[in-house]
Amino acid sequence: MSWSLQFAPFFSWTVIAILAAPAAIIAALLLIGRTRGAVLRVVALAALLLALANPVVLREQRDPLQSVVSLVVDRSQSQSIENRNAQTDATVAGLRASLSNYPQFDVRVVEADRPAEGNSDATTALFSALGSSLADVPPGRVAGAIMVTDGQVHDIPDNAAALGFDAPLHGLITGRPDEFDRRIEVVSAPRFGLVEQPQQLSFRVIEEGQTGDGAPVDVRVYLNGDLIGRQNAMPGRDAVVSFQLPRAGSNILELVAADAEGEITRVNNRAIAMVDGIRENLRVLLVSGEPHAGERTWRNLLKSDAAVDLVHFTILRPPEKQDGTPIDELSLIAFPTRELFVEKIDDFDLIIFDRYQRRGVLPTLYYDYIAQYVRNGGAMLIASGPEYAGLDSIANSPLASVLPALPAGSIDDRAFRPVLSELGRKHPVTRDLPGSEVSPPDWSPWFRTVDVSDPSGETIMNGPGGKPLLVLDRVGEGRVALLLSDQGWLWSRGFEGGGPHVPLFRRLAHWLMKEPELEEESLEAVASGASLTITRNTIGDAPGPATVITPNGQAVTVPLAEVSDGVWRADMPVSELGLYQVANGDLRTLVNVGPANPREFREAISTPQKLQGLADATRGSVRRVADGGASASVSVPRIVPISGRADGNGRDWIGLRTTDETALRGVDRTPLFAGFLGFAVLLLALSSTWYREGR
Repeated sequence: MSWSLQFAPFFSWTVIAILAAPAAIIAALLLIGRTRGAVLRVVALAALLLALANPVVLREQRDPLQSVVSLVVDRSQSQSIENRNAQTDATVAGLRASLSNYPQFDVRVVEADRPAEGNSDATTALFSALGSSLADVPPGRVAGAIMVTDGQVHDIPDNAAALGFDAPLHGLITGRPDEFDRRIEVVSAPRFGLVEQPQQLSFRVIEEGQTGDGAPVDVRVYLNGDLIGRQNAMPGRDAVVSFQLPRAGSNILELVAADAEGEITRVNNRAIAMVDGIRENLRVLLVSGEPHAGERTWRNLLKSDAAVDLVHFTILRPPEKQDGTPIDELSLIAFPTRELFVEKIDDFDLIIFDRYQRRGVLPTLYYDYIAQYVRNGGAMLIASGPEYAGLDSIANSPLASVLPALPAGSIDDRAFRPVLSELGRKHPVTRDLPGSEVSPPDWSPWFRTVDVSDPSGETIMNGPGGKPLLVLDRVGEGRVALLLSDQGWLWSRGFEGGGPHVPLFRRLAHWLMKEPELEEESLEAVASGASLTITRNTIGDAPGPATVITPNGQAVTVPLAEVSDGVWRADMPVSELGLYQVANGDLRTLVNVGPANPREFREAISTPQKLQGLADATRGSVRRVADGGASASVSVPRIVPISGRADGNGRDWIGLRTTDETALRGVDRTPLFAGFLGFAVLLLALSSTWYREGR
C-alpha cells in the first residue's frame, strides 16, 4: 500500500493563480507593515486558496509483479551428438526445480529446433526463440535468460542492446571440454557446368579439438551416388578434385572423408556440392526422303525448340534422275553424305529419317556406320511412310540390325484413331497425353499405317486393329524409335480437332536423346519444407517400398502408393537437415534437405566462446554443465534473485533480476478540504482573524 498527495482544483490553475496574486500582495503588505494579526490573516488566505486547489490524499493498493525468465532449450541436430541431449534434459529439469522455489519468477520455456525465418543457414536460432518468448513482456519485467546449448549458436546479435532488455544472459554449455572432430568442407564448386566437360572442385579436411597426427586423410568422391575417385588430403590444406557431369539437371557431388578415432560425430565427414548440368544445344539431323505434307511438321517442331540445333536436308533429285540439265546449271545443294555420316556423325545427338528410302544417295556402307552410331550411344527416329514397306525400304539395308520392327510388306489404309497401349499409359513419352484420358482418345483420325511383324521393342501406341504404331527400343547404348505412319501432320493442321502432336513428338525426341525426366524406370526425391516427396516411375509392376537413409545413418522403409499409371509416390516428414539417400530396387537417388552443408554440423565442437562476449556485457555467465567423460550427469548452478544492476555471476550460482514493478489493484481517494473537515479548517482560520482583531 502506498500514499500520495494530489490536487483536483475546482477551477483551472489559471483562475487560481489570478486569485492568488492579490492574496500574495495583501499577505506581503500585512507582513511588511507588521499589522496586528498579520500571520493569522496570511494563514487564512492560504487556507482559502488551498481549499480551492482541493488537495486529495490517494491510497493505492498494489500487488508485486513477477519477473519473467526465458529458459531457451537448444534442440538442434548438433545436440544429438554423444550425450548432449541427456545433459540438456537433466539441466532443464534441475533449473525447473530450482526456479519453482521462487514465486517471484515467471518461467517461460521455449525449445528451439527450426531455422530462423529467412536465414536457412542459421540452423541454431536461439535468439529468435528468445525474442519470441519475451515479445509481450516490458523490458523492466525481464529477469534474464538462460540458454541450455552446446554453444554453437548462429544468430547471436552484435551487441547487448539488440536484446531489448537489461538483465543477465546465462549460457549453460553441454558436451565435453576435450572433444575432437574431423570434418570436410567444400571451398569452391561450380554452380553450373556443361555436361561431359571437365570441371573442378576444391575442398579441405579440417580437424578441431585435440591435435591430430597430421597424417593424410582418405577422401572418396561420389557423383550421383557412384564412386568416381579417391585421393589423400592433408588436414588444413586445400585439395582439388576433377569430374565431369554425366547428365543435365541437378547433380550431387559427394565428398566423404575417412572416419577418425575418437571424433564426436561422423555426420560432418561428408560434404556435398549441388551442380546443375547444362547441355550444349542438342544437334539434330533431319533427312527427308522427299517433299511431303508432314515434312514441315517435323521442321517447325524442331526449330521451335531453343535447345535444338537443326540440320535439315530434303532429297529433291536422286542421282539416277537424268533430265538433261547440266550439273553446273543446277541450283540444288549436293547432299554432303561423307561429311554427315562418316566424319561428323558422332556430333549429332539424334538422326531422323523422314519417309526416307534407298535411292542411291547413301552408299550401303554408310548404313552400317549409322547402325554403329546407334549401338555406341546415338539416337535414331524413323518416321515411315509407304516407302518403308517397299523394296527400297531402309529395312533392306544394314540398318535392319538396329530397327525395332521390320515391314511385313503391306499397308493398311483404314481410318483409325491412335490409342495408347497398356504399356503406353505408363510410359513417360505417352503418359498423360492431352485427350488420352477418354476412350477412344479425343484425337483426329489418321488414314495410313505400315504393317510390321514381330516388333522387338516397346509398343506404346497402337493403330487399327491393335497393330503397332509407335515402337521404342534400346540397341546397345543407343535408342531407336519407329513411327509407322506419315499422318501425324493431320494433328498439326487441326484436322477434326487435331491432336497432341507437339508434346508427343517433343517427348519422343527428348527420350531418344536420353533426357532424365523421360526415363521409363526412374526414382526421384524432392524436399519441400519439412516433407520429402519420393516419386517412382515404372512401366512394370508395383515397385515395392523405398528405403530412405537419413543423415544420421538410420534406415527407414517408406511404402509407395500408385497415384497414376506408372507413377508411385510417398510423402515422408523429415526433421533432420542433410543428405538423404533413397533407394528402390536397383535405383538410387540423393536429395539434400536444407542448406547443402549446414553450419549445424560444420561446427560440431561444443564451445562457451560464442556466447561469452554477450554474457559479459549483460553481467551474466557462460559455463559448462559437465566436466567431461561419457556420463550424462550435470552440475546445475543455483538460482539467486538479484536487484538492480547487481552482478549475476557467481562461482556456483547464477543471478536473475527481480523487478520493482507492481500491478495496481485499487485506489482510495480522500479530499482534505471536503465536507466537515474542510469547513472546520476554513472556519477556524477565519475565526482566528476575528478573534485576534477583537483583542
